[in-house]
Amino acid sequence: MNTNTLLIELGTEELPPKALKTLATAFYNSITEQLTAANLGYTEAKWFATPRRLAVMVKQLEQQQADKVVEKRGPAANVAFDAEGNATKAAQGWARSNGITVEQAERLVTDKGEWLLHKATQKGQSINDLITAIVQNAVAKLPIPKPMRWGSSRIQFIRPVHTLTMMYGDEVIAGEVLGIQSANELQGHRFHFDGNITLDHADNYEATLESAHVIADYEVRRNKIIADVNAAAAELNATALLDDELVDEVTSINEWPSVLVGSFDDDFLNVPAEPLIYSMKDHQKYFPVMAKNDELLAKFIFVTNIESKQPAEVIRGNEKVIRPRLADAEFFFKTDKKQSLESRLASLENVLFQKQLGTLKDKSERIATLSKHIASSLNENADNAYRAGLLSKTDLMSDMVLEFPQVQGTMGKYYAQNDGETADVAQALEDQYRPRFAGDSLPKGNIGASVAIADKVDSLVGIFGINQPPKGDKDPFALRRAAIGLIRIIIEKQLALDIADLLAVSIESYGNKLSNDNTAADVIEFIMGRFRSFYQEQGISVDVIQAVLANKPTAPLDFDQRVQAVSYFRTLDESQALAAANKRVGNILAKFEGELFSEFNFDLATESFEIDLANAYNALNAELAPLFANKEYQQALTKLASLREPIDAFFDNVMVMADDEQVKTNRLTLLSKLRASFFNVADISLLQ
Repeated sequence: MNTNTLLIELGTEELPPKALKTLATAFYNSITEQLTAANLGYTEAKWFATPRRLAVMVKQLEQQQADKVVEKRGPAANVAFDAEGNATKAAQGWARSNGITVEQAERLVTDKGEWLLHKATQKGQSINDLITAIVQNAVAKLPIPKPMRWGSSRIQFIRPVHTLTMMYGDEVIAGEVLGIQSANELQGHRFHFDGNITLDHADNYEATLESAHVIADYEVRRNKIIADVNAAAAELNATALLDDELVDEVTSINEWPSVLVGSFDDDFLNVPAEPLIYSMKDHQKYFPVMAKNDELLAKFIFVTNIESKQPAEVIRGNEKVIRPRLADAEFFFKTDKKQSLESRLASLENVLFQKQLGTLKDKSERIATLSKHIASSLNENADNAYRAGLLSKTDLMSDMVLEFPQVQGTMGKYYAQNDGETADVAQALEDQYRPRFAGDSLPKGNIGASVAIADKVDSLVGIFGINQPPKGDKDPFALRRAAIGLIRIIIEKQLALDIADLLAVSIESYGNKLSNDNTAADVIEFIMGRFRSFYQEQGISVDVIQAVLANKPTAPLDFDQRVQAVSYFRTLDESQALAAANKRVGNILAKFEGELFSEFNFDLATESFEIDLANAYNALNAELAPLFANKEYQQALTKLASLREPIDAFFDNVMVMADDEQVKTNRLTLLSKLRASFFNVADISLLQ
């Protein structure tokens, strides 16, 4: 079978940078999936993407599908022939449709009967026959939210298309996609190359484009940008802020990246670093530069799509552009400092949190009340927590945050420091939004943790309280993230807080605004659901999580201690047998309709094995009580594991459901107490 390299490229106007990688991978996935479905083998495939092209290269692709035999079953023999053995009209019609006579048909005989059969050889199609339809289908399936039209054509795509290249080896595959005929012409760099460049072979795609000042491979281009930016920062004895999202966007903007360094006035460094950084990154796609002491430098690194002969002019132009952006931030900062955060409280009355739940002023007061309660529970300064909660949303009314929403909380910290608020209050204003995303840092102090928890609980209670919980992928108030953040803060900061208690305080603070009588139960169930994903990400098995969930502990730290204990217990040799025994006991007790005794009665014990088990349990029970009281669950389960032998002996030698009702009830009482001891930690019968 002949093989060669297939290349497919769509040459376009500049594609949306934030969508480029998604478009490229979707194009690649669709084409390779279709080739596989068509039974065309290949050794490897890769995608390419630049601002003005999407491309896929497939190495050693088979030129043609293999021929295959297609079996076409006809009518059953008793339908195909009449009583005299003559072919019926049904048989003749079927034969004609297959281009044969009835006499030429084979027979298919099975234990269910006999049918006419025709085996036809279906000739495999070539790449030339298949590829246009494959590309058209791939283009049609691209995730394009807002397609556009251009010129007088009614064809739609995300951007105007100028070239189409479909080549197999050195052969151009004829075909039309999006109104463009396939040719071996590629767009060179918009500024460094005049017009199109001719591709002589699919294998030479990257080299040909590089000669036209285009680095086609996305990852090669991305790695070059990272390396060059880091090198430029190293020359400054500094570090560039290279977050993945910005690097991807810059990679998607440039075909021939060139890295340069610009400067701005040192006076701008009197403004907090965060808004300056956001201005550079978000507005200009520049990489801010940090000194070794983590202080922002009056420098920025940027990537340009041209290799200028006068780089100083390019640098000067970019410095001219960034100056008014930084001046805006400076102006906002100076203006905002003229008004205290406390004086902004009244303006929060003009901003709705949610129409049924009141304004941001209402929310701030509720957060303050709950923050105070939490801080008191943690033996922290309750007045500071209340103050931080009350001021928590005031920076949202500042000019700086209105311009740079990403710095909410952070600017609150700086303005609080300017107002002379305590260090704990100022830090709490920044900490209230943490963690913002998976893996983000937690609040630094417990006052900040109190406000962060209160904010999240308030949102959960409010939205569930008006019966508007998240549905499907719709979560406008980010309640899933809030619940995970709540869990993380309490567990990772080792805070002895009970969610049920927090919900009660929060619900009371809402007064008569809530319409859902089951708010607390619904929020607890929602948070319990988040525990599952939280622990699965840590590699905890689902059955361990379910075993703890069965117990429904509402204190996250307590929940975590149980999970860790059950995970350890699951590794013990005794765990499997004890899990099975607990399941057996649960099934037996579920069918028992009478009342158990308050204690096991030794006078009713008739078997030595039940006496042995009762003695072993009673001896252990005195040790278990303080362990459960101190939440030393792992030690408790380890001690309970020592009961495996007497439990096994009991089930092997004792008839639980004895004919004597008193004896039966007594034995069930013993088993119930055993199961209850395990259940003090979790329902281990759910362990697999």
